[in-house]
Amino acid sequence: MSTAATTPRTFQPLALQLTSDSVVVQGLLVIGGAAVLGLASQWEVPLWPVPISAQSLFVLLIGASFGARLGGLSMLAYLAMGAAGLPMYSGGGSGVDHLVGPTAGYLVGFAAAAVFVGWMAQHGWDRTVRHAIVTFSAGTMIILAFGVAGLMIGLDYSLAEAITAGVVPFWQGFLVKVGIASLVLPGLWSASRRLRGE
Repeated sequence: MSTAATTPRTFQPLALQLTSDSVVVQGLLVIGGAAVLGLASQWEVPLWPVPISAQSLFVLLIGASFGARLGGLSMLAYLAMGAAGLPMYSGGGSGVDHLVGPTAGYLVGFAAAAVFVGWMAQHGWDRTVRHAIVTFSAGTMIILAFGVAGLMIGLDYSLAEAITAGVVPFWQGFLVKVGIASLVLPGLWSASRRLRGE
């Protein structure tokens, strides 16, 4: 059996399709993605222990459009910039304490979700609405799973308490975000193909 028959086909991420794959462009994408996520983090509804914000939507969009490597690096840059003192986190927060507090699990989950969603996108799972729903739903579940684990570790919550505090208040918003991302990415791919005359 040939290698081509057993190896899944991979695709270049959307952002590199629209720009280039030079090192400079990749570096700008990583920093730009972190900055955009930092801005999205300021749109929040205060809630204890975890605020409601637009972060997860942009995590999904950045991961899918940048690919696994650049999406993951962009999330790491976001975390590093916030830990270094820049107002990147929800409500303009910053500092290393955010990486060990109640929201730490979600922050780590952002990186994991971006890598996963980016990997799925590189295998074509962001190009149709049907596939995008699967991809972004799974990415959302990763964020929530890390968030629940973080609440259990950081606040000594039981599993039921962590789900009540860290999932229940957000599930409707997450459905909306998955829906938005599942329309945006396939739409951008369609526009990209038209621009290239495909």
